[in-house]
Amino acid sequence: MASLEDVQQLSPRGLALSELAIEVFRANGALIAAGDALARPAGLTSARWQVLGVIDHAPATVAHIARTMGLRRQSVQQTAAALVADDLASFVENPRHRRALLLDPTAEGRRALAEVERAHAAWSDSLAASLDPSQIEAATAALRALTRALEPEGTR
Repeated sequence: MASLEDVQQLSPRGLALSELAIEVFRANGALIAAGDALARPAGLTSARWQVLGVIDHAPATVAHIARTMGLRRQSVQQTAAALVADDLASFVENPRHRRALLLDPTAEGRRALAEVERAHAAWSDSLAASLDPSQIEAATAALRALTRALEPEGTR
């Protein structure tokens, strides 16, 4: 994190961006905590919930899941291994690549995901009711622009 001396050298736009980054980190922490609380009754964590959500409609490789979620492959691999160990997902053959197996939810994984998604829908509607819709839209647009600006040149 920047020292006070470094912050004083930032332009007003740079300072605004730094403040945005701090708020994004805080919001991320709060969202993970809320997600863990929502997922816990179904026997999941936020990370497991997110991975199951990616593979809900079609099995995917760990690398694809990582790219979709903007995470490192190794962290997704650990989550996938935990899902498999708990019989919430399984690795299946990939017709396109022999070594890159596909992660596929089991019936128990789909049940847990559905339980969390019901809880999430109620939580999301309740939280959204306390926020200004135009602010939600503006924040979403700003975060998308920030993400695009941060992505490596070839991935935009």
